[in-house]
Amino acid sequence: MAGSMIHTSKGNYGGRFTLYVLFACIIGASGGLLFGYDIGISGGVTSMDEFLLEFFPSVYEHKHTAKETDYCKYDSQILQFFSSSLYIAGLISGFGSSWLASKYGRKRSMLFGGITFFIGGILNGAAQNIAMLIIGRILLGVGVGCATQTVPMYLSEMAPSQWRGGLNIAFQFLITLGIVIANMINYATSKMSKDGWRISLGLASVPAIIVILGGIFCPETPNSLIERNLKEEGKSILRKIRGVENIDTEYEDIVEATNMANQVTNPYKTLLSKKYRPQFILSILIPLFQQLSGINVVMFYAPVLFNTIGFGADASLYSAVIVGVVNILSTIVSIVLVDKLGRRALFLEGGVQMIICQIFIAWILGTQFGGDVVLSKAYGTGVLVLVCLFVAGFAWSWGPLGWLVPSEILPMEVRSAGQAIVVSVNLLLTFIIGQVFLTILCSFKYGAFIFFAVWEIIATLFIYFFVPETKGVSIEKMVLIWEDHWFWKRMVRNSNGIL
Repeated sequence: MAGSMIHTSKGNYGGRFTLYVLFACIIGASGGLLFGYDIGISGGVTSMDEFLLEFFPSVYEHKHTAKETDYCKYDSQILQFFSSSLYIAGLISGFGSSWLASKYGRKRSMLFGGITFFIGGILNGAAQNIAMLIIGRILLGVGVGCATQTVPMYLSEMAPSQWRGGLNIAFQFLITLGIVIANMINYATSKMSKDGWRISLGLASVPAIIVILGGIFCPETPNSLIERNLKEEGKSILRKIRGVENIDTEYEDIVEATNMANQVTNPYKTLLSKKYRPQFILSILIPLFQQLSGINVVMFYAPVLFNTIGFGADASLYSAVIVGVVNILSTIVSIVLVDKLGRRALFLEGGVQMIICQIFIAWILGTQFGGDVVLSKAYGTGVLVLVCLFVAGFAWSWGPLGWLVPSEILPMEVRSAGQAIVVSVNLLLTFIIGQVFLTILCSFKYGAFIFFAVWEIIATLFIYFFVPETKGVSIEKMVLIWEDHWFWKRMVRNSNGIL
């Protein structure tokens, strides 16, 4: 962006923290419930004997005949595809929802996602065969793709810059809440004599209803309204969510950003240009590293993982609930600190904490478990504590910031395209890891944790050297951070030194 106005400050426009914007962000962030509920529910359901016996009898048989120390109890490509098919569908739908969010607004994209997720939940709960399960999962995936594409963008555009971090992390908080709710439901339905898994899967329709209502009643973002040439409506909403009359500076910055965006005919091609190279690279690497941290190893398969290393069925589900509660509490820590300490400090501390935990988990499993050696109660408790510390580190760093930072660094002209890439990379890696983890666990055994620790070391170094601080910078003026960065400034400055 050229022009003196863009270079005067980094865009803390003031304004009050209004109940209106708080309501809009909380309801909008309810899209995170869809993602979280599915992450939590699938691992618990795939450890239930009734579900395995009905749909995956070979896995059920191997589970009950394998040695207690067998890492391969659940190694089944079809079972893994049940969990991971959702994410390949979400990957594809992310591009469609990018177009929908840009053409018709953020609200309608969320509404469409809620409706498809609702139908998918009903189909899964009523499934009579694997085909119904997979079709239901695909529809759930479309809903997740829409939510993860649209919600972070919606929150970043609605929130005042000085509170954007905390409000945006509401999305991650509701993901973690969805996981805990799902784990608690799994624990309860596992006690039922019949059809407990149907209730677990079918209840996915409940968070979908919340998202549908949000898509109906939440206000549209000022950015989206102005982008679609509804400038007076956009100005009115901006005044309402900021709680002050003088919103001219922010409004003019949004209009200027929109005018630039309207000159872009192919946002994906534009995003590939040298000017946007930092945003493009971070839009790929941040979600890639987020998933290669190994978090979905824990969150997808927590009951399966704990059962594999010797916990009983009840203890496995109970442990998964504990992990989920830690996830929620630690996400609250991020909400409180992200706009005080900044993004980089949380990224770096969380990364180091996760690396240490993964190494110690691998050490315990490598020396105290396997062959004829069953994990003792003391070491089992140690693994649970380390998993909780690992989840805590992720929950106040890579979990929320992996969605927040990409959503806030993308200028309007490439925002939908960039967010679609973020979602696609995230869901592609989620799909791959979901599809191969049980096989990795079977082949690598405890080395699976070393594998993910190595990736986390690379990710932490990437943050240290290549990710600038974005705290307190308005999304309309985020382009300025690249001009000051030791590495990226060489890419984004033109011959006159103007962005």
